[in-house]
Amino acid sequence: MNIVAAIVAGLVSTLAMTILMMLAPKMGMPKMDIVETIGTMFTSNAAAARPIGLVIHFMMGAVFAIIYAALWMAGIGSVSIVWGVVFGIIHAILVAGIGMPMMLRMHPRPPKTEGSAPMRAMGMVLGHVVFGIVVVLVYTAFV
Repeated sequence: MNIVAAIVAGLVSTLAMTILMMLAPKMGMPKMDIVETIGTMFTSNAAAARPIGLVIHFMMGAVFAIIYAALWMAGIGSVSIVWGVVFGIIHAILVAGIGMPMMLRMHPRPPKTEGSAPMRAMGMVLGHVVFGIVVVLVYTAFV
């Protein structure tokens, strides 16, 4: 496994996912601001919350790309678009789908959710599928 490639892939993929989240409301989808949600877990100061949320969000992206690469090296799937999509869907369901509601229950200042549950779910899956595809594309550029 190329750890540097995995980290770079995770950072670039997180950037792609973050841009998609920023564009979501312009595409008729609900606002999905995980950066703000993460940041406001640590502070009520809006100016400080965004940088904190960004750092943690990008660190998580690097960690998950390392996990994807480790799974590929262990023979689970392959470094391909199909497996990027599969890992993205699994990531969305297991980590975001289960983890986000738990995080919101522990959140001292939970954000107001917008849009219908199906639209939020679709946005969550779409974002993680984009993440998985970009991880594959960037990772394969290095290996």
